[in-house]
Amino acid sequence: MFNNILVALDRSERSRQVFDQALALAKLTSAKLMLIHVLSPDENGFGDAMMVSNMDYYPGWGDDSMKRYVEKLELHRSEGLEMLQAFCAEANKENINTEFTQNVGSAGKVICNLAKNWNADLIVIGRRGLSGITELLIGSVSNYVLHHAPCSVHIIHFAQRE
Repeated sequence: MFNNILVALDRSERSRQVFDQALALAKLTSAKLMLIHVLSPDENGFGDAMMVSNMDYYPGWGDDSMKRYVEKLELHRSEGLEMLQAFCAEANKENINTEFTQNVGSAGKVICNLAKNWNADLIVIGRRGLSGITELLIGSVSNYVLHHAPCSVHIIHFAQRE
């Protein structure tokens, strides 16, 4: 059924549910897993690094602003890698062939390109439950992936927290 399952993860607590469902599918089908985390302004918390203080943001970045931005970027990168390594180790303990990658860019495009290049049969991704103007303003990675993926997409829906 599935040979290669691409699992799109962010650093939220919801990634656990996305990973668990992908792992269960991989166990059922003996598929390989590729875990991906995309460093992107779309991810919660990362875009906040762009505005390092109320008065000090692009286009008036100074050396201190850039230093804080780079520090925040490095923190997000290392937290993402730690998450990927932990999930990869967990899947490998279950005898599921699993690897991971962390990329920088527009999350939807990066996920779809990797799916194509890795010959994914399925993409497993979460959806925050945004709708209306909120989704229009900040975009939806899952919506982009659903409409541009070269394979089937399994969306794990999460209700929007109030």
